[in-house]
Parts: sequence; structure tokens; C-alpha cells
Amino acid sequence: MEKLNPGSKRKLKSLAHHLKPVVLIGQKGITESLIKAVDKALSDHELIKLKFIDLKDEKRELTENIVESTGAFHVNTIGNVIILYRNNPEKPDAERIRL
Repeated sequence: MEKLNPGSKRKLKSLAHHLKPVVLIGQKGITESLIKAVDKALSDHELIKLKFIDLKDEKRELTENIVESTGAFHVNTIGNVIILYRNNPEKPDAERIRL
């Protein structure tokens, strides 16, 4: 998987600033239903935030697992919130994020 360039990351961070976390990661950790929820949210929105409620010490490993499972890009981590991006070519052009 290719990486996001710094300019793209900067743009995505600014777009994500006002977003609220759409998926909360609790004590059950990474489950199949959590991966499905993240995948659906990425398909619907392209850019999302996830928040770690529990397992904060393991967030780096869990983030890598989520990124691999969903095919998303890890844009940034701020405290216990991570920002993920995945392009959805099926969305209408007017609704897609342009990098």
C-alpha cells in the first residue's frame, strides 16, 4: 500500500478537525463487528475518527491491525483518537475527498 504524502495528510487533518469519532474501541478490542463498522464508516464517509475508550496502551498495535484489515490509511493520532482515510471510488464526484 502506498503512503500519503505530507500535503495530503495536512489536508485530511484539517478536514477531520471538526469530525466526531464514529467508532469507539472498548474493552473487547478488535472484533469482526468492529472491523465491519469501521469498513462501513469508511465507505460512507471516506474520512473518520476512531476513539479508544479502553486498551489505550495497545492503540499502536490495534491501529495497525485496523488499517491492515480495512485497507485504510492512518492519517494521524491525537491522544486516544485516530484518523483514518480510504478513498471510495463509488461515491459521486461531488461527495468525494480530492487530494
